[in-house]
Amino acid sequence: MKARAFWVVGRGQGELRQEALPEAGPGQVRVRALFSGISRGTESLVFHGRVPHSQYGAMRGPHQAGDFPWPVKYGYMMVGALPDDTPVFCLHPHQDHMIVGVDDVCPLPVGLPPARAVLAANMETALNAVWDAAPGPGDRVSVVGGGVVGCLVARLLGRFPGVSVELVDVNPDRAATAAALGVGFASPASAQPDRDLVIHASATSAGLATALSLAGVEATVLELSWYGDKAVSVPLGEAFHARRLVLKSSQVGRVPPHRRARWTYRRRLTAALDLLLDPVLDVLIDGESPFERLPDTMARLAAAPGALCHRIRYPGV
Repeated sequence: MKARAFWVVGRGQGELRQEALPEAGPGQVRVRALFSGISRGTESLVFHGRVPHSQYGAMRGPHQAGDFPWPVKYGYMMVGALPDDTPVFCLHPHQDHMIVGVDDVCPLPVGLPPARAVLAANMETALNAVWDAAPGPGDRVSVVGGGVVGCLVARLLGRFPGVSVELVDVNPDRAATAAALGVGFASPASAQPDRDLVIHASATSAGLATALSLAGVEATVLELSWYGDKAVSVPLGEAFHARRLVLKSSQVGRVPPHRRARWTYRRRLTAALDLLLDPVLDVLIDGESPFERLPDTMARLAAAPGALCHRIRYPGV
């Protein structure tokens, strides 16, 4: 059997390649792709060859083939079906058929549409961020950066008792998204100050500066952005020390220490899928393209930052 997969083959260049697909062996299953999602930030960096050499090992994804910078088969937002049509999520690059381990697939909960399940990896990141942020009831929280991860974090935090959440973004169109998610919205210039917690997810120096400026005395700014090889200017003068701010990183590759004894990656993914049963989250998928056009789609999306999740539909769906 043959399979087709998307490969990055040069800076800003991708192609679909055909490869032989072996029979499933003991402990393996065959998966037919239904949908995959494009992780806009990370995959744009991979597409343009901007993964730092020092992070080649850390950035290597499950089922990745090839090596950074290229040729490389990369991605991790795959929703497919087993031979008995059971829908599953898998951390796998964009590919129409694949052989993976039985433990590599996670069945979707009853009621979760496969088309929405492409958000699972992003929801894992958001859930991990909320654990790292450790909000309390009644906190005033700002989320700077209205991409998919920022919006998911805002949605989760907005459901905490008494927590007031404001999504901050330079794009005024995000006001409608924030309203759908049930949280407030502001531009950087009009954002509320003196916050108890600030989450930064814009992947820009300007956004990080905004996040630091909004934090109240002894508050935490949680950094979710990954910048690749881009230099970042951080304003650690001004009131950073006077306010005794905490700038803390969060990364989905590790479960936070205070949960690691009880939470496996599998349990976290299962929880993320359950959280996607929220139908409001469909607002975070703002485009769809067929798999056959993925090379052109990736080039277009990587050159146009600011969109939300773009979904890839596979033949037969």
